Amino acid sequence: MSQEINSTQGTPNGAPRNNTVIYWVIIAILLAACIYMFVSKRNATTQVEQTTAELNTSDSSRKAIENDYNAALGRLDQLTSKNAQMDSMINNKDGEIAKLKANIHSILSDSKATASQLAKAREMMETLKGKVKSYEERIAELEGENKQLTTQNEVVTKERDSTVSKNIQLKQLGSVLHVSNIRMEPLHTKRNGKEKETTKARKVDMMRITFDIDENRITESGVKEIDVRITGPQGTLLSNAAYGSGNTKLVDGSTLNYTVMKQIPLQQGQPVKNVTIDWHQESDYQRGSYGIEFYNGGYKVGSGSVTLR
Repeated sequence: MSQEINSTQGTPNGAPRNNTVIYWVIIAILLAACIYMFVSKRNATTQVEQTTAELNTSDSSRKAIENDYNAALGRLDQLTSKNAQMDSMINNKDGEIAKLKANIHSILSDSKATASQLAKAREMMETLKGKVKSYEERIAELEGENKQLTTQNEVVTKERDSTVSKNIQLKQLGSVLHVSNIRMEPLHTKRNGKEKETTKARKVDMMRITFDIDENRITESGVKEIDVRITGPQGTLLSNAAYGSGNTKLVDGSTLNYTVMKQIPLQQGQPVKNVTIDWHQESDYQRGSYGIEFYNGGYKVGSGSVTLR
């Protein structure tokens, strides 16, 4: 009886101990839950930060590739505008450049492209840049070759023009007529109209000039002009515009006055014999030596003289 009473009396004394254990268990569970939540949150934060960093890195890599890609496209456009051959090679739809451009563009257009895909795009971008550089170097070589060819062509053109000019000059010089067998006859006209040669200045009524034109195989057939200068004893030119005096251009560009001009029909390769020019003047002839010069094509082609006493 007393034992049962003691047992019953001990129950209230054990209850506080059991509650304490329960409290500690609950506290431990809560603490564990808090630790778990803290660790989970920390892990989640770290993962978010890593993901954000990866996304930032991915965006940065994408932008870098896009910038390089756009720069490469710009350089390719410049290359195609400079060289038609490069234009054909670069814009060939089955060519390596076209494939590289298409693959890179496909990756950059994919907003969900992975880091490995972007890395692959970077590799292709480096290949594309290498191709562009090789094309630039080739164009530089071609431009250098073109400059060299241009210089050579200029030299050849100058040499050709110089040769042509020399040939023209030689032909012009070769086509100049040559006067030979020059005779000057001072003539006196008698009352009956007959002419007689005289050396007396006071009797001279006119000066008859006779000459030949030598055979010329270069000059073309046609009417040729011979300009004649007659100078008196004092070196003065005998001239009278009414009798056909005028002026002509010499080969050096200077102007030369002449006494009289004679037009002569000429056949290529055939000489002309005994061409005659009569010179009359209103004033008396003076004593002394008279000179005569012949010009054709701007060149002096013959000369002679006669002396009156």
